[in-house]
Amino acid sequence: MPIFAERAYGGIVVDVDGNSFIDLGAGIAVLNVGSSAPLVVEAVTEQVQRFTHTCFQVTGFEGYIALAERLNALAPGTDEKRSLFLNSGAEAVENAVKIARSFTGRQAVVVFDHAFHGRTLLTMSLTAKAMPYKSGFGPFAPEIYREPFSYPYRCAGGAPPERCGEACADLAIASMDKQIGGNRIACLLVEPVQGEGGVIIPGEGFLPRLADYCKEHGIVFIADEVQAGMARTGKMFSCEHLGVVPDLLTTAKGLGGGLPIGGVTGRADIMDAIHPGGLGSTFGGNPVSCAAALGALSEIESRGLVSRAQEIGEIFKARLGNLGEQVPAVGDVRVIGAMAALEFVANPLTKEPDPAAASRVLAACHSEGVILLKAGTYDNVVRILPPLVISDDLLIEALSVLEKAVRAL
Repeated sequence: MPIFAERAYGGIVVDVDGNSFIDLGAGIAVLNVGSSAPLVVEAVTEQVQRFTHTCFQVTGFEGYIALAERLNALAPGTDEKRSLFLNSGAEAVENAVKIARSFTGRQAVVVFDHAFHGRTLLTMSLTAKAMPYKSGFGPFAPEIYREPFSYPYRCAGGAPPERCGEACADLAIASMDKQIGGNRIACLLVEPVQGEGGVIIPGEGFLPRLADYCKEHGIVFIADEVQAGMARTGKMFSCEHLGVVPDLLTTAKGLGGGLPIGGVTGRADIMDAIHPGGLGSTFGGNPVSCAAALGALSEIESRGLVSRAQEIGEIFKARLGNLGEQVPAVGDVRVIGAMAALEFVANPLTKEPDPAAASRVLAACHSEGVILLKAGTYDNVVRILPPLVISDDLLIEALSVLEKAVRAL
């Protein structure tokens, strides 16, 4: 967008020309607690005045330990846990794969259609979509295997939406058995809710079946919570909606309240199995970023942002839920907490993707002062990710602009 930000607050971005925009992108799900949240600013200011860096592998400090303890307590499951901090979501995913390979002594990694895991060499290899993420950047990392993801609107198993989870689980498990072998797989890496793929919420039973398969074959189950975690979906972590407890989970984006940090949190026996010096990062878990993350977690807890995400989801459903029935160009409306998507099609019967319609909607909204994001394997999805601190009035105003642009199709 032709916007150069000068300041931002409470769901508003103001550009250098003084124009105000309602932010329904949150820096791609980073600003869950809003821009310059008070507890984040306070924690960062205090930390900067004390010291800006030590490198935790050289000199430990309380902020890193405190953040690890809080994430260990928040992560699903009753097992003892450990946390490691890195610079970004991509680094978190890479380190989760490293940990799983070392722990199991295996090499194969299973990922899924429509997935996005990052832009480094390994995470590009793990990502499904070629353009713009992978095109021209190969060769890619080996021993990566892709399976169908449960996408109820476009079920790879040909099942109706209510049976898509079981059908795609059957396909994925049969493929892993026949083409890889369960005893060769180090880890299964999955976004419980796929963000960049188009806010795809898997069908009932999909992830629990895969988690059971992992337990049966000694495979490390990794939940990539980089985009859908940190209260975004109305739970602290999106996997909590789907009845699974991952062995490892990755965080970033909303974790830092606007500062760069990524994390891997998981079972202590898996994390502790890595040899000394095998994991590390000069800037990973930087003192200022750790302080920001502690401030962001305090904002989530003190302001009740998990519940707030649920309230935002109800507003989404009330304002957007009927568009699929009323506007033929809207093939599907997907909502999970404060994470929503409209998928556009040229023909509702054939479900032919219509990226041009999505682009027209985005352009119309941008011209009316609303920031939105495009997504989806077919570039035909408008993705809605507001800061969780946005007011009802501001959110409804922005959704009215979106609804007007959709109906104009």
